[in-house]
Amino acid sequence: MEDLHINLTRDLVFFDVETTGLNVIRDRIVQIALVKLFKSGQPPEELSMLINPGIPISEESMQIHGITPKDLANKPTFAQVADKIWDFIGNSDLAGYNSNRFDVPMLMEEFARVGKEFEVNKRRLIDVQRIFYKMEPRTLKAAYRLYCQRELEDAHDALADVKATIAVFKGQLRAYEGKDLWDEDGGIIPAPIKNDMQAIHEFTNDLNFLDATQKLRVQPDGVVVFNFGKYMGQPVKEVLKKERNYGIWIQEREFSSQVKQIIKQMMKEMAG
Repeated sequence: MEDLHINLTRDLVFFDVETTGLNVIRDRIVQIALVKLFKSGQPPEELSMLINPGIPISEESMQIHGITPKDLANKPTFAQVADKIWDFIGNSDLAGYNSNRFDVPMLMEEFARVGKEFEVNKRRLIDVQRIFYKMEPRTLKAAYRLYCQRELEDAHDALADVKATIAVFKGQLRAYEGKDLWDEDGGIIPAPIKNDMQAIHEFTNDLNFLDATQKLRVQPDGVVVFNFGKYMGQPVKEVLKKERNYGIWIQEREFSSQVKQIIKQMMKEMAG
């Protein structure tokens, strides 16, 4: 099968993380793997490393990825490799498997802990799982079998998963070229899968929420409202205009760095 060329207008980094657990705020990264595709067409670059999280790894997570505290004893902390990861990503778009809801916010939290504000609002986010779940709701292993006609070996090794995700993404671009999608209401979305990263970004992101933890919801009229707490359903800007301290409170509490960035930007716009 001829290898498909992915049309890029900026570099695209596929990445995957293995972690101590599933809480994007409290847990830590123990392994990260990144593959950078260049818009120039030069060969991809890879970066893969184990990271000492500084906290215990849950038994459930160890059963999934097989990484133990002994494996990480002499490995660097995230603070020690943060600059290397930051520079590798640069201004690239980001892609992964379930990356919008897990890998991206997890990485944002790790950067936030070392004083780096990793912004995603100017990047395209390509979540290969969202394509798969919308078009063929299954798992990565099944996706690899379906789109690549091969069995996935070494599942849950971060670099193997990244490479499998790239292969699945290329298979999806081939499989769904020109194929319309019937939505849940019986309507037709004309050929939503295109070899165009902006179109894929729009298709794979849930535009009803601004953040992965779904604390900020976008109404049909475009107004952003709180999706939690005492101001549930109320417009964020109206609340912050009347009670600026609520925005400050959010900055100081256990909310994701993504939510904090959005609230910070809204407060800045209102002040300006």
